[in-house]
Amino acid sequence: MCCDMIGTPIVGNPIKSEIILIGQAPGIKEGDLKKPFAWTAGKNMFKWFSSIGLDEEKFRNNVYMSAVCRCYPGKNLSGTGDRVPSEIEIQNCSKWLNYEISTLKPKLIIPVGKLAISQFIEFIKLNDVVGKKFLYKNGNHAIDIVALPHPSGLSTWYKKTPGKKLLKNALNIIKNSQSWRSILEK
Repeated sequence: MCCDMIGTPIVGNPIKSEIILIGQAPGIKEGDLKKPFAWTAGKNMFKWFSSIGLDEEKFRNNVYMSAVCRCYPGKNLSGTGDRVPSEIEIQNCSKWLNYEISTLKPKLIIPVGKLAISQFIEFIKLNDVVGKKFLYKNGNHAIDIVALPHPSGLSTWYKKTPGKKLLKNALNIIKNSQSWRSILEK
């Protein structure tokens, strides 16, 4: 049990998909709305996905949405954002994420934000990972990883150089993936 987490676990639609989107943890509004990426960060993220052909409804109906941690971690000490989950909290939730990946056997994972990205790729700066495709091995299963920055309203990284260009590159990689194209054709 995670003593510092707040509320009940928030999960996406239980759908079979070749794509898994993985966030850090739900925000405070997601608990009330009972779905991931339901507030400001989600609005920004769904604008990105709309720019490559999927509106929010079609995305939610065709892409499995998960998170590193399932409950709201609370505000950070400064009060200007959410607290990053602790290593223990991440470990406590890891069995769920590992199970989802092992069960769905996705062809594409889209980790959103530094914490989610770090579960698959070692890196120093977002510039090193956003806008590129990586190969991740889960047993005998190879999965493409295309990282995105966190779409928080507090973040300016994706709004200026080089983040703006790297985000566009990442979205183009996703758009050109076979898994994304198969959703567009539905």
